[in-house]
Amino acid sequence: MSARRSPLALARRVLEAEAEAIRALADRVGDSFARALDLLAGCRGKIVVTGVGKSGIICKKIAATLSSTGSPAVFLHAGDALHGDLGQLGRDDVVLAVSKSGETPEVLQMLNLIRRLGVPLVALCGAPGSRLAGNADCSLDVGVAEEACPLGLAPTTSTAAALAMGDALAMALMERKGFRVEDFASFHPAGAIGKKLLRVGELMHRGADVPRVLETTTMAEVIYEMSRKRLGVTAVTDAGGTLCGVISDGDLRRLLERTAEPLGLPAGACMTRSPKTIAADALATAALARMEELRITSLVVVDADRRAQGVIHIHDLWRTQMF
Repeated sequence: MSARRSPLALARRVLEAEAEAIRALADRVGDSFARALDLLAGCRGKIVVTGVGKSGIICKKIAATLSSTGSPAVFLHAGDALHGDLGQLGRDDVVLAVSKSGETPEVLQMLNLIRRLGVPLVALCGAPGSRLAGNADCSLDVGVAEEACPLGLAPTTSTAAALAMGDALAMALMERKGFRVEDFASFHPAGAIGKKLLRVGELMHRGADVPRVLETTTMAEVIYEMSRKRLGVTAVTDAGGTLCGVISDGDLRRLLERTAEPLGLPAGACMTRSPKTIAADALATAALARMEELRITSLVVVDADRRAQGVIHIHDLWRTQMF
């Protein structure tokens, strides 16, 4: 009986084997990959990702990644497809089938309907000489030398390779379609990803909620405006709305320290000039980083002409619980 390896040594071997299998896929990205990309990019309907067993689980992840990056996709279990769910497949769709052996009976039995509908078939197959690979419009080789499982049985290396190739297709499609950060944010409105992609304009105080005074406003009125809006700061603008400066709680304290009768002074004489600002389309995470770097609690949001559009406070960012 051979000596048993330590669990830690086995774990390292599994990771090394899977990493090596994925590295080997890079050399297979060529004409076939480009053809697969053409077929998927040309899909006018949805991408139907199909397989069974562990490959089926990988299919679910590939479908989810495609959908979240601009390529509508669904998972169709090949077994369920043979018992009525093939109705999900339409003439404008493209099928992406995943099979280690390329001889999965349920997947092979779908071929007749796929051909009858004239639907393109892309295969991620571990056996280039298999029937699935031979009947596909395009087949990508995701074969591996061996499974990382010490018994050589549990799908490990093979599923890692199939998933990695699926990710490669999804990312290439995303790039080809010009999928942007803004698109990603719209597809992820909730959860940590969506929160990190929020824009300043979605969180800032705007309109009547923005503390705003003119350069000629007396400090008595400035204090009233700041107390009423409760942001600890006010923007100071000219008559056209262009930002001239800001007055913060800190500015008020420093003013009281050096001036005995400050209430009659104009805001323009007491404000901090060249205030720190940010654009409405900046990421909320960028606003937080800027505040932390400068050790301030708010930023005035301005447009390209430096007209004040709003104010974003650090509490607005904390309330989203995105950090």
